[in-house]
Amino acid sequence: MRADEISDDVNTLYIGGGTPSVLPLSFYAGLLSVLDSVGHGGPFDEFTVEVNPEDIVENGHEYVEGLLKFGVNRISMGVQSFDDGILRFMNRRHDAATARKAYAVLEEAGVENISIDLIFGLPQLSSEVWQETLKKAIDMSVRGVLPQHVSSYQLSVEPGSMLARMVEKGKWQEASEELCEEQYGMLCSTLAEAGYDHYEISNFAQPGRRALHNSAYWRHVPYVGLGPGAHSFSTGASAIGETVFRRTWNRPDLKAYIADCPAVREGETLTDDQLAIEHVMLGLRTSEGLPETYLRQHCDVRALEREMASGGLVRLSEGSVRIPESRFFVSDSIISEII
Repeated sequence: MRADEISDDVNTLYIGGGTPSVLPLSFYAGLLSVLDSVGHGGPFDEFTVEVNPEDIVENGHEYVEGLLKFGVNRISMGVQSFDDGILRFMNRRHDAATARKAYAVLEEAGVENISIDLIFGLPQLSSEVWQETLKKAIDMSVRGVLPQHVSSYQLSVEPGSMLARMVEKGKWQEASEELCEEQYGMLCSTLAEAGYDHYEISNFAQPGRRALHNSAYWRHVPYVGLGPGAHSFSTGASAIGETVFRRTWNRPDLKAYIADCPAVREGETLTDDQLAIEHVMLGLRTSEGLPETYLRQHCDVRALEREMASGGLVRLSEGSVRIPESRFFVSDSIISEII
């Protein structure tokens, strides 16, 4: 139904947004068959599937080998922590030993591009335990090679979540800003020493292993999101032939989606100002930054110059401006200042 929205500008497929590793291999066969019927069945430059460690251990080598046969060439695994107490607090079904075993299964089955997710910024996570977590993360391989990619995020309390209710009742307190900043600094320095390229605020890659799919998103390239709750970013033409940009999303109602998927789709046409703000917010999350000419055209020039004078922004040799790694942790305040 939405085949005409798919382009080949960036040839990637990403199965995520939950726990895709609970799905049988027959799901992937069906999905790829439908995509192939509309001319977009691959092979893909990057085909990522998100997995949970316990599913990989339970499903075993045969399952992973099946994914590879379908063209999957990148696995993103939610490790999160190597501390069993923290994993229980986060309601994860796996423990540290299961994460290590799952990583071994992926390698033994032939996966050559593995990304792992880690989380920091919990009050019960000491910096000593976090440093040990980072050491264990880069030593996961049974082959003695580093994970090709690491994504690491600070725990956030989402409105309406269980954590938010615990905070409201005084049963849990968020980690201090000082602790979060210290742990982010440890993340950056440890992975730098291990040879990772810190190419986006929360993402680190071995040479040649940047995430193609996510990098396109940060460059504001259009993408198609399928399934309940999925978001899309697309271009089109107005009544007078001008290019317009739209963000659309499906409401996260599974039954309604199955019954009539077009009916649960909503969206908005973005204004020029909205586009520019998004482009600045996304571009300044990356190590490439954005052209200075673009920032001067779309940002508060005085604020821009203040940030450049104070070191919040730095010029690159090719005429672009970026937030230096040493200021990535406070990037939100820098971006909000200039826009």
